[in-house]
Amino acid sequence: MKKLKRSQRLVDMTQFLLEKPHDLLPLSTFADRYGAAKSSVSEDLAIIKEVFEGEGMGELQTLAGAAGGVRYIPRMPTDMALAFVNHLCGELEKSDRILPGGYLYMSDLLGLPSVMEQAGKIIATAFYGVEIDVVMTVETKGIPLAYATAAQLGLPVVLVRRDHQVTEGSAVSINYVSGSHKSIHTMSLSRRALREKSRVLIVDDFMKAGGTVRGMVDLLGEFNAEVAGVGVLVESGAVETEERLLHDYVSLVKLTEVDSKVRRISAHPGNYFSS
Repeated sequence: MKKLKRSQRLVDMTQFLLEKPHDLLPLSTFADRYGAAKSSVSEDLAIIKEVFEGEGMGELQTLAGAAGGVRYIPRMPTDMALAFVNHLCGELEKSDRILPGGYLYMSDLLGLPSVMEQAGKIIATAFYGVEIDVVMTVETKGIPLAYATAAQLGLPVVLVRRDHQVTEGSAVSINYVSGSHKSIHTMSLSRRALREKSRVLIVDDFMKAGGTVRGMVDLLGEFNAEVAGVGVLVESGAVETEERLLHDYVSLVKLTEVDSKVRRISAHPGNYFSS
């Protein structure tokens, strides 16, 4: 890279850190990249750290020693998260989202990278400090949120299929019971997709009674894997506590009412904000 002015170096260094969340980067990486002394790099990183933490963009952790370096941890302050979720609730409460059968149209929001990026950052913040190896979701609507969350955590994504694909190779398949309709469905995961004893963060776009997520939890048992946490974008509040198949999870939005007769939807911040 050509020699950069300090202002240019700060911009490039910031972008470099944002693109590699959770990666431990030795100071020599930046010293070699910019042809600068490590002392100058340290001063630049101190400036970036002050801005990141002052503006709520996350943390810049510095580890001393020969094996040390710097690591960017994306985080979202609670006030910013709440402002985003309140806006999301307003979008979800639009009456034209009600579909026949009382279903809710959410595909437009799931297709907006800006919305998914913010939601993924909040879920990543919720599991700050938790040891996680991979992010998992079931196809298809949860995929954008899973990738957004994984990007903030610097982790790979594992996709659970509803139907086994020949291109996946040998797979483990299980039957699970839908929590809302009490019907039996199948999901499968390629044996190559997940290492045994992995710690997995399950992410999904919508949860009613929790049957699909419960199925993924059971599927992980076949791999001797451990559930590190569960994060959902929207949960339904129309399910009695005793009917819910999952109780340990983080939700960003809770639907408290979807009335198709009067075309009214009520949405509120989820349990992420109650802890």
